[in-house]
Amino acid sequence: MKITLYRKSGCPWSAAVIGFLNEMNIPCEVRNVTTNPAYLSEVEASSGQSKSPTLIIDDETLPDASVEQVAEVLEKKGIVI
Repeated sequence: MKITLYRKSGCPWSAAVIGFLNEMNIPCEVRNVTTNPAYLSEVEASSGQSKSPTLIIDDETLPDASVEQVAEVLEKKGIVI
């Protein structure tokens, strides 16, 4: 499974999702859209918006995702939460 998390600097919702993934020992690539305009373009192309956090889990895009939404998708993919 590949997880890419797009975040904005200082976003508490992104920090919560990153903390959840770390707690579950689930690796993810974090891309900061505040400091890298190319990442902002990627997230806008993928999701049609620039809200934070936006995750791409394998081929599924979760715009403006909460910890609960991420957990739900992971459970559907067979990750025990």
